Amino acid sequence: MRFIDMFAGIGGFHLGMEQAGHTCVGWIEWDKFARQSYQAIHDVEGIWNASDIRTVRASELPRADCWCFGFPCQDISVAGKQKGFTAGKRSSLFFTVTGLIRDLEEEGRPSYLLIENVKNLLSINRGFDFLKLQIELDEIGYDVEWSVLDSAEVVPQHRERIFIVGHLRGRRTQQVFPIVQGNREVNRREDATNTLTTRYGEAQGSGSYVVESEPPQVNQIGNISMSSSFGGNPQVGRVYGTNGIAPTLSTMQGGGQEPKISITVSNVARIRKLTPLECWRLQGFPDWAFKRAKQAGLSDSQLYKQAGNSVTVPVIKAIAERMKLP
Repeated sequence: MRFIDMFAGIGGFHLGMEQAGHTCVGWIEWDKFARQSYQAIHDVEGIWNASDIRTVRASELPRADCWCFGFPCQDISVAGKQKGFTAGKRSSLFFTVTGLIRDLEEEGRPSYLLIENVKNLLSINRGFDFLKLQIELDEIGYDVEWSVLDSAEVVPQHRERIFIVGHLRGRRTQQVFPIVQGNREVNRREDATNTLTTRYGEAQGSGSYVVESEPPQVNQIGNISMSSSFGGNPQVGRVYGTNGIAPTLSTMQGGGQEPKISITVSNVARIRKLTPLECWRLQGFPDWAFKRAKQAGLSDSQLYKQAGNSVTVPVIKAIAERMKLP
């Protein structure tokens, strides 16, 4: 399939879709540093692109079978002001995308929409925002399915995100959810969130995610006193072990907010931050992608931020493999 990568970031959608055999025909991203990484990582020479989706006209978009987008979540995330995706200036860009679809004749509309956002989209404003999203997609001709997937099933990072697939009525698209691996349905945990069944170590290109040891652990083993320097927020001072699953990566803006792990070197324990490369690995990016971004001149602070803002590549790949047209 041909796809357009909107709110593209560093191209987590691009890489996952490409690994599943699909082809990028266009991308949109406004952040200059993310664009710098995107162009360094992906082969985008001659591919249509734009920097601001608000200035794009439907007539200039290349024809595509799928539009991929994780619209901004700052107005939805539990870490933000939670204005909602209709009232918030950034998350309401969802309606900019649907407006472009409204401006297209039916034959020019994508058969699939692949949408990602934080899990809180389901419950913010008592669920009314998610209902508005479904109504909007219904009005422009799309039937929807969705699932909450945890990245911890394909990379060693606990990261729950909602994925929404829109199917244009009248097109022969394929149902995506639930994700099935090895002839069995996805596991259902006690908290009722769906998870992929591909485990760490089985995911393509996984490998070792922390240089000295195993992936960082979600189980907290301590807290360093510097947390008081960040407004008393204990999260930034938490220290994790070295076996298991890492906490959800954030944009990690501001010194000292990167996840911290305790490792043993020559029988002596020490605490250190995860490196930018390790954070990219936790999002499923191959090392060559990180190296291209680093060589393009990106600072460590930008590389941390870009990892936290990205989608998890193997999750996108698992979904994209289920998206087919006759």
